[in-house]
Amino acid sequence: MYLNTLAGRSYNDYMQYPVFPWVLADYHSQTLNLTNPRTFRDLSKPMGAQTLERKRKFLQRYNEVEKSEGDLLARCHYCTHYSSAIIVASYLVRMEPFTQTFCSLQGGGFDVADRMFHSVKNTWDSASRENMSDVRELIPEFFYLPEFLTNSNNFEFGSMQDGTVMGDIQLPPWADGDPHKFINLHRQALESDYVSAHLHHWIDLIFGYKQHGSAAVEAVNTFHPYFYGDKMDLNSISDPLIKSTILGFVSNFGQIPKQLFTKHHPSRNVQGKNASGKESALVLHSSGLLPPLLSSLQNLKMSPVTLKESPKGPIGHIVHTEKSILAVERNKVLIPPLWNKTFCWGFDDFSCCFANYGSDKNMTVFECMADWGKCLCAVCPTPTTVITSGTSSVVCVWEISLLKDKVNALTLKKTLYGHTQAVTCLATSVTYSMIVSGSDDKTCIIWDLNQLTYISQLPTHGASLSAVAVSDSMGDIASCAGSYLHLWTINGQPLASINTTGSLEGEIICCCFTEVMDWDTRSVIVTGGTDGIVRLWKMEYAKAPDQVVGSRPQKDTTEILDNKGNKGRKHLVLCRELDISIALNGKPSKNNPAVTALAVSRNSSKLLVGDDWGKIHCWSIDG
Repeated sequence: MYLNTLAGRSYNDYMQYPVFPWVLADYHSQTLNLTNPRTFRDLSKPMGAQTLERKRKFLQRYNEVEKSEGDLLARCHYCTHYSSAIIVASYLVRMEPFTQTFCSLQGGGFDVADRMFHSVKNTWDSASRENMSDVRELIPEFFYLPEFLTNSNNFEFGSMQDGTVMGDIQLPPWADGDPHKFINLHRQALESDYVSAHLHHWIDLIFGYKQHGSAAVEAVNTFHPYFYGDKMDLNSISDPLIKSTILGFVSNFGQIPKQLFTKHHPSRNVQGKNASGKESALVLHSSGLLPPLLSSLQNLKMSPVTLKESPKGPIGHIVHTEKSILAVERNKVLIPPLWNKTFCWGFDDFSCCFANYGSDKNMTVFECMADWGKCLCAVCPTPTTVITSGTSSVVCVWEISLLKDKVNALTLKKTLYGHTQAVTCLATSVTYSMIVSGSDDKTCIIWDLNQLTYISQLPTHGASLSAVAVSDSMGDIASCAGSYLHLWTINGQPLASINTTGSLEGEIICCCFTEVMDWDTRSVIVTGGTDGIVRLWKMEYAKAPDQVVGSRPQKDTTEILDNKGNKGRKHLVLCRELDISIALNGKPSKNNPAVTALAVSRNSSKLLVGDDWGKIHCWSIDG
């Protein structure tokens, strides 16, 4: 995406939409083997040269056409482009506003069903082998947005020649008919070692020195001159007809990105080390290696944590910085990014205050929250924003004003109405611009953090909400009601659900995500509750419930239905239970303190657990 942005490509321009490569060539196997080079597309060649026969035909076209300036038949390999407004709209036609865009480009209606995007395999075959006028590449949504593959709006696209009604996209066999699995595996392919080692060849073709000139001719990668917008000086063309023709050509068929490189682009380093020679979390993830916490869940050992400033009650918030571990008691949150200030609530007069971490000195008290009843929960997503809610059922967004590093004003910015009973938990994601609120009315509402508007509401839960969390790497949402853990996509589609205790007793108090890269299926969801046990869960794909292996029967995991009534294929599987009593005494106890806060270190090497007794323990391989 960074190269697309530098080259002038934007989501706001259909004619210069971001372009991504086809990375796979296997759309027929039952399983996807990312260690086999034959699984992948040849990234050193453009789509017009993926087969020898196809390459020969385009070379023949190039040699047959005489170079003639101003003529639509100017000498080139391709007279169509790999990215255009109609290609983008056809890929995204199942979602608004792209549906209306596609119809407007098609003269007011849908195209013939057989010519529309209906199958990933057929589209690959067309662009790589069968259709001489089709050299299309992909768009970013193929690597992160499963929703564009389903006809959730039930548009009537018509029927194909074989009588098949066109609806959802036909996925490769290895996706098992699951858009989420397709996106996940497709993203894994993009981040695989093979693609990392060869992607620089594709960059040379699209953004680099093989974009035009003699290198492009040699690489069978030349397009009609009108596609090269940065090489065409429209101001120097006096003939209005030619000028209009060029603009129309570009509008209909696309535009070559701005050239970024004039030399070979280097290959990506996939050896697991960065420039300084040290292994980083990003490199570890991209090379297929997992952080210690996730790679050896069965070997985790517990050790107590000694804090410089010990909380005076049940732990409410834990932050693991690069240098230390910080924690505050319930009804307090630490304020980013320095984490040296706290926001406090829960006083009898419904006031709130700001204080320095570890000290009650320099407190700044505000009474403006009193108008909104008792505050039950709060989050601070940014240094200047506090979000609160409670018995009023209204989510309040406050703006913090600072003067010489001291809070001097707390101003109500927006009130968000939607719940009918007390709001009990809040979570935010700055990455995805999202607020999630859970309530005693058994609902979760998703709000836009930037626009401060309502987005959607999750289906009703079976009990009051006790905890919510948002994954900054995937955008997935975890919601906890009673002993149940539910997992949702960023758009509110159900992924999986499970009773974490195997009974109706006990309640989840807190949950969090381990932030593994979003293409990695091995990320873990952590829950802690009133029984004092920390449980680590992962999501697995399976074709039937009996294929799921866990430490207890997972009979609840297939009860989530999609919008067409089909049972979900994803299952939450228990990876490990962490019991402080077993770790300390070698046997379980019924008197464990409740787990009240959870946090994972930035490099995912440690799991921090805070309890109702005001203590913090660290689980890691080193203990």
